[in-house]
Amino acid sequence: MQVQFQRPTGAFIGAAWCAMAVGAIAYLAGLWNSTMQLNEQGYYFTILMYGLFSAVSLQKSVRDRSEGIPVTGIYYGLCWTSLVIAILLMTVGLWNATMAMTEKGFYAMSFLLSLFGAVAVQKNIRDAALFDKMHPQANYGDDSQS
Repeated sequence: MQVQFQRPTGAFIGAAWCAMAVGAIAYLAGLWNSTMQLNEQGYYFTILMYGLFSAVSLQKSVRDRSEGIPVTGIYYGLCWTSLVIAILLMTVGLWNATMAMTEKGFYAMSFLLSLFGAVAVQKNIRDAALFDKMHPQANYGDDSQS
């Protein structure tokens, strides 16, 4: 049985970008409007950036392995370790923060939404590139190439 591979739909691509953007913008807006000291804001900003990078890197490594592209065990382990560290640093930071529980929940949820969105965006980009490589003759509604 041959597996049918489809290009990601525009709706799913848009939803992934929206999830990442909403999560990151909400998180950053919360930091911008917070009464935290600048060093605390820098800590939470750095954790967001580190988390986004580690999530995308892990998704790429998992996908590479599933497609038979070599990924060293050390790099694969570092990707998992980095994501766990980013989540732990966020958890410890929020646990020790002197802010209301609603604020802590806001930061945690927008952080996780950003990570999910980044992974989904990376997956969609990879799926679309693979589909385009497998189907170079496909025309996606662009009549200018006819």
